[in-house]
Amino acid sequence: MAFAFNVAGFTAIDVHMTDILSGRVSLAGFVGLAACGGFSYGDVLGAGQGWSKSVLLHAGTRAEFKAFFERKDTFALGVCNGCQFLSRLTEMIPGAESWPTFETNLSEQYEARVCMVEVAEKSQNNSTPSVFLHGMHGSYLPIVTAHGEEQYPFNPNGSAGGITGVRTPDGRVLAMMPHPERTILKQVTSYAPAEQMEKWEKLGPWVRMFKSARRWVG
Repeated sequence: MAFAFNVAGFTAIDVHMTDILSGRVSLAGFVGLAACGGFSYGDVLGAGQGWSKSVLLHAGTRAEFKAFFERKDTFALGVCNGCQFLSRLTEMIPGAESWPTFETNLSEQYEARVCMVEVAEKSQNNSTPSVFLHGMHGSYLPIVTAHGEEQYPFNPNGSAGGITGVRTPDGRVLAMMPHPERTILKQVTSYAPAEQMEKWEKLGPWVRMFKSARRWVG
């Protein structure tokens, strides 16, 4: 995740929950927040729910996150466990009230594969373009999945309609189960025209998500 943000022009900084809980770090000093996957906050399925409790049940940390989400100059990305984490903080994320939660998959075990997804990002219902997905609407792209909320054979999270990510109407917060940060190198692309592959150099289309966020920051 840090690599993906760094190649897009950000300065990525690791912040642990203990840093925020102890008051050593304040979210007031950041413009972006990325809640990572890779079984963050515990090498168990559904750890994102426990992660959210460290925010919801700690008054000082709760105030930190609430203030961050309410600022108009911030963005947030949650991936895999980070997606579960954000989906449990909807009460403090403006516009996220109708977001779903993510439940255990039918196989009841960890699954990892590459899936195809469609970026169905478009402005509607008075929503604004996504900080991350702006300009990617209509793209069909391979992406890595690695989690316990999966349904065979193609649905990345067992959701209705195969929905794999949700965003807020203002476009500033995106939560998704698959891993775009693990899929930004062009070698992951199963096929693309040779001239397109040459144009991409080392990075594939998913890096646009992170570059779009950098462009939004200005």
